[in-house]
Amino acid sequence: MKPSSHPSSGPERPAPAPGLPALPGRRGFLGGLLATAAAAAVGPALATPAHAAARPAPAPAPRAVRPLLLGTYTSEAGGGTGIGTAAYETATGAITPGPVVTGVDNPSYLALHPSGSTVYAVAEQDPGAVTAVRLAPDGTYEVLGSRPTGGSGTTHLSVHPSGRWLLSADYGSGSVAVHPITEDGSLGERSDLVTHSSPPPGPGQGGPHAHQIVTAPDGGHVLAVDLGTDTVYTYALDESAGTLTEVSRAALAPGSGPRHLAFHPGERSAYLACELDNTLVVCAYDPATGALTPGPGQSTGTGSGTSYPAQPVVTGDGAYVYLANRGPNSLTRYAVENDGAAVRLLDTVPVGGDWPRQLALSPDSSLLFAANQRSSTVTVFRVGPDGSLTAAGDPFPSPVAVCVLPLP
Repeated sequence: MKPSSHPSSGPERPAPAPGLPALPGRRGFLGGLLATAAAAAVGPALATPAHAAARPAPAPAPRAVRPLLLGTYTSEAGGGTGIGTAAYETATGAITPGPVVTGVDNPSYLALHPSGSTVYAVAEQDPGAVTAVRLAPDGTYEVLGSRPTGGSGTTHLSVHPSGRWLLSADYGSGSVAVHPITEDGSLGERSDLVTHSSPPPGPGQGGPHAHQIVTAPDGGHVLAVDLGTDTVYTYALDESAGTLTEVSRAALAPGSGPRHLAFHPGERSAYLACELDNTLVVCAYDPATGALTPGPGQSTGTGSGTSYPAQPVVTGDGAYVYLANRGPNSLTRYAVENDGAAVRLLDTVPVGGDWPRQLALSPDSSLLFAANQRSSTVTVFRVGPDGSLTAAGDPFPSPVAVCVLPLP
């Protein structure tokens, strides 16, 4: 793809990779990984005095462990060889490494099917593609195959809540695509492709750069965030045909570079990271029309210099928003007010790594994970009742970590 003038397309964008390799067979990972992690968490049994032999002390209950998937660039020096697997302790955030799901090129972003049985990965390269990987109950995986998106530099994807459609965003070509999902989780041929041809690119941009595509909480609209055109497009998805029809668009400040948004659980507000003007924008959302109305940009609390905010996440109760700042390598914490319609800057904390590309909360919002691209680490934080962040252990090594996906 042709690089643009901002950091998103510098060290983050890998060189084009050759075509997708032949797909491997099945291989166990999650079942054995979780069993090993649980056994390690229990530790050695306590010695029991002789006079108490008839009533031995019960063994400590194993700590709960859950799977964790890791995205990377396979075509970048020092990158991974596929989708990394791991397990994390829900109480402490400690991560245990697992094997790699090979046969998947440049899986820089991952998304889980609502059924929990399939994970989808982008192939961030030219041409762009999306890949389906089945996660079987017996702990094995199977790469189900890949489909071209019709664009280049596929950088984000998400699954429609119905579980029937995969949505993807192509950064290089500024396009968004739809693929049908079959009953076994595999992907059918693309059902639609839309390229953002207007408005003209923003200052310093050579063209559109679709960076995210998500379904609004109401399920009736799909929103695509385009960094190159400083626009968020709202589409209606025809759930029988898998086609997109634009119904609204929201214009951001010229040169702001909108990158990723996250919805408040109240469904009427969204928080948008703008990576080029260092702001978080609170947007009003109308579920009836799909219209997104941006408010003024909010400070990231990072002081002077460029902070390149990457991604916001919202706690499950809607009380706090966190923002990853790649320039100063920090996390900003906001308190959510007015039923989601406003945020108040609280503080920033060091992320403990270099270039936090992506954030993810555990399903219960008790842990926050940060994928740090340049330091090849994942850092974990415990989330306090007041939303405060406390580092949980040492950074976990993960080659060119650009996505972390904790599974429920």
